[in-house]
Amino acid sequence: MSSQLKVLLAVLSWIAGVTVLHLWLNSPDLDHSSSRSAQSGVRFRVGFIPVTCHLTCPVNHYITEQMHGDGGFEPIRFSGWPELKEAFLSGHLEATFILAPLAMALREQGVPIKIVYLGHRDGTTLMVHKDSQIRKIEDLRGKTIAVPNRFSNQRLIMFRVLKQRGIPMTAVKLVEMPPPDMPAALHVHAVDAIISGEPFMAQTEMDGYGRVLFLTKDVWPEFISCVLAVKEETIDRHRPEVQALVDGIAQSGKWLDRSMGHRMQAAEFAGKNYYHQEPKLLRFVLSKPPDRVKYTNLTLHQKDFEEIEELGIEAGILQGTAHFADYADPSFVKDEGLVQPYNWEAPQ
Repeated sequence: MSSQLKVLLAVLSWIAGVTVLHLWLNSPDLDHSSSRSAQSGVRFRVGFIPVTCHLTCPVNHYITEQMHGDGGFEPIRFSGWPELKEAFLSGHLEATFILAPLAMALREQGVPIKIVYLGHRDGTTLMVHKDSQIRKIEDLRGKTIAVPNRFSNQRLIMFRVLKQRGIPMTAVKLVEMPPPDMPAALHVHAVDAIISGEPFMAQTEMDGYGRVLFLTKDVWPEFISCVLAVKEETIDRHRPEVQALVDGIAQSGKWLDRSMGHRMQAAEFAGKNYYHQEPKLLRFVLSKPPDRVKYTNLTLHQKDFEEIEELGIEAGILQGTAHFADYADPSFVKDEGLVQPYNWEAPQ
């Protein structure tokens, strides 16, 4: 089977998946509220994709479940951004991890979305094939690079690093691709480079055909890809529940970064129970190097988002009509120094 046919089949599969999800979410004969808690009347469904940018979601759920017998919310796994976005906009999700520029673009489009916390810092890698002649960023001229989404910060990374070297975006070809499909595309040389949140990039490294061109921590320190977002109506009607969710995510991040032992524990239970990935892949990503992805310093800083705004406008994916006060609510964690990690250890 040719690489072009493989890519075509992947695209057709993605379209079919989105269509099925759309019909399911909007069917009047289905009750999507069956998982609501009988005690509180509200049980948040939180969307996530199996990337390390979203790891605090399963960590929070798992630890809370182990400590109290109830995870406190329902984590909903998605394979790609179109499906997750559709579920959030339809009201199927009360909260979701989402690409930062996508959340900002949705606000520009009139969606009453609020970013309440970050998902991570760094955690993205640009990979090329091990046999590639691409040795530096300048060598990307004329190459095809897969990015997760038009509104991904990975697209803005490319804009940023090329601009710093005087290279126009027109010098490369960007194609959108679900992160789980990227390793196969690189393996068969359907694209020249791939960039996404981990662990899909590390998969190519572990399997022996991928080579790191750069880690985002080295070209855009403290990089933000994904954020935790809710709608304004959810905050207005269920602020205590939103606060509890953010508190748990914050404690989970502190727990992850407290020790390498915690990261290895998370690799086991998140890989097996939530991501449906081999734990060894998450162990690799969370340790090589240890700062490949970080889960502290996750409060909302206006300057970080203003830089994303500026780049988004220059890159043509943002209009500049929504600003920090419009799409962000930093009130849920005012001082991260006061956040303490979960006091929990996995049974030996």
